[in-house]
Amino acid sequence: MTLRAEGVVRAGHGVASGRAADSPFATGTIALQAPHFAARGLDLSRFVPATVNLDIAPLHLVPLVPRWTFADVAWTDVHGPETFSFIEATVSRAGREHEGLVYLPHPETKPMHHQPGTVVELLLPRLDGLVAGEVLCLEVRERQAHMENDT
Repeated sequence: MTLRAEGVVRAGHGVASGRAADSPFATGTIALQAPHFAARGLDLSRFVPATVNLDIAPLHLVPLVPRWTFADVAWTDVHGPETFSFIEATVSRAGREHEGLVYLPHPETKPMHHQPGTVVELLLPRLDGLVAGEVLCLEVRERQAHMENDT
């Protein structure tokens, strides 16, 4: 069973993709983290090494039993190890479904670049022409997460 929510694509910090000029991670955090996840059994090569930030306000995603959780990932010397979880997801756009993952750096181990609580970070295949302001439909597996109303 899946849970569904519509959301609006929002511009992010540009750190995951490496586009932020002031980021200490020139190639992007996803490109730097991906080999560490692969070594632990999660291959991200089918996804763009960047996140799509989807604001599902007034809802927020609450992880339950993510498909993958990796603790103490030492992917940079800029700060200490982080914990990451991944939830299987499907995004619908213009009548087409795209398999992806919710990318969840655990806030208690993430030292910078936090997102608002209603923003879900997604790893997706290339979606040509995707722009901020576009509406996408997100589905997640009910056992892996649920959605709560922020109001």
